[in-house]
Amino acid sequence: MRRRLLLVLVLVTGLISLAEPGGPSLAASKGRPICDRDQFAVSDALKEPVSFHGLPAVRLGPDVDWRMDPHRNRSWMLSLHALRWMGRLVVEYEKTGDDAYLKRAEEITRDWVRDNPRSGFGVSEWAWAEHAVALRAPTLVCLSAYVRADWLSASLVEHAEVLGDPDLYRAGHNHGLDQDIALLGLGCRLEVGQWRDLALSRMTSSARQAVDDQGVLREQAPRYGVYVHQRLGVAFEAMRECGLRPPPELAARRTALEGYVGHATQPDGRLVAIGDGPADLRPRGFPRPRERIKVFDGGYVFGRSSWDPSASFYSIRFGPGRQLHGHEDHMGVTFQIGGRDQLVEAGFHSYERTAYQAWTVGPTAHNVPVVEGARFRPGTATRLVSSSIGRTRQVYELTDDAYGVSRTRKVMVEGEVMTVLDEVPAGSSVRSLWHLAPGSSVTVRMFGMPGCRPLEPAARTEEISVGYLRKASSTTLVSPAARAVLTVVAPARSRVTCPARW
Repeated sequence: MRRRLLLVLVLVTGLISLAEPGGPSLAASKGRPICDRDQFAVSDALKEPVSFHGLPAVRLGPDVDWRMDPHRNRSWMLSLHALRWMGRLVVEYEKTGDDAYLKRAEEITRDWVRDNPRSGFGVSEWAWAEHAVALRAPTLVCLSAYVRADWLSASLVEHAEVLGDPDLYRAGHNHGLDQDIALLGLGCRLEVGQWRDLALSRMTSSARQAVDDQGVLREQAPRYGVYVHQRLGVAFEAMRECGLRPPPELAARRTALEGYVGHATQPDGRLVAIGDGPADLRPRGFPRPRERIKVFDGGYVFGRSSWDPSASFYSIRFGPGRQLHGHEDHMGVTFQIGGRDQLVEAGFHSYERTAYQAWTVGPTAHNVPVVEGARFRPGTATRLVSSSIGRTRQVYELTDDAYGVSRTRKVMVEGEVMTVLDEVPAGSSVRSLWHLAPGSSVTVRMFGMPGCRPLEPAARTEEISVGYLRKASSTTLVSPAARAVLTVVAPARSRVTCPARW
């Protein structure tokens, strides 16, 4: 019934934009249907139910309700409308020759097109969200290798119109890259040179904004460095299939990303959970950098004692204020000893707008100094004032005014021992927060400075994220308030004294 009502509205109001006579169409085009088959997760939408992101499976039925949101989950809704799960049916058809797969793929897609006219009454906000469009268009191109109907031609043209809209383009963002990949594929399929040229020019200028010369991603999350690297690989393959040569500047920035991701990969193989990135992600296929220690001007220090799986590892955050997928983690550190987590951050749980998610982004979810009684100022930049990098000892000093007064953190790492000094001006006091990894047995000692007065931290139990939508209990240590707090983190059962030198 709902489909019939929507179809009547479409016919009456002209909400569906059909291909112009003589314009781009599948019937007239001999363009190549570029299809990245690796983008489609293994699923069986033919039999149902369908599952996205590890959430409980949902039966969609022959007439899909495109407004359904059974899990109240933004990522689930994006995946429903991206139609990549439909693309898997096309791949299964290619593998088996079973017409039932292709028939179901066509049914799903035509149902989506009929029920989701752009700007139509009652259409889900996710139907024409810019990222959903960017992810769905390549799937439609895959289907167009076997379905050349006018309704699919019209939808491809409409997707190209949206992808080419400058007001909807996300320059310097992973969404923008996906938009360009999609527009490139449509231009190649329907042989529209303007679409191809726009995609290539935007992709190059956007990458210049997104990835600096050292490979640091502006989105402030190493996990997205992995994603952008992978998607640039997809873009390059699409260019080659379209008879184009990948621009050298794009290739250079993709190579630079490899150093950023390589340094951010911990000895146990997991990517350090900085910004919006799950703590259980293991990058594959990235070359090992030559240096053990690297300072990235974009706001990261990564260091390790060696490249052995049992090495110690640390990260330090500074740089521009929070943006995109970053967290308020400036001055934050993480620490592994023997290839095992010791100091961690609350991490990334999901994109859901909950109180817990808001806390994971905020400063107190990270290993940072918090100025007592002062208001935090979001988006404040932090400067790396100095660094001294030796073979066995590294020292860094950072400063900012995120709480309206100058706060300074000095970090010294000597193998398996990390020493941190947090200071604020006279008249202010600071507390140092330390989130211990679940199961950590590390030794933590705190001292009030000057004078090396022993401080007894308060311990509280909090939940950190250990993967997408997964939490675990951990201990957070909070120092007493003092003008200067010195913390020593060392292996379990270490005999720790107040250090005499920096």
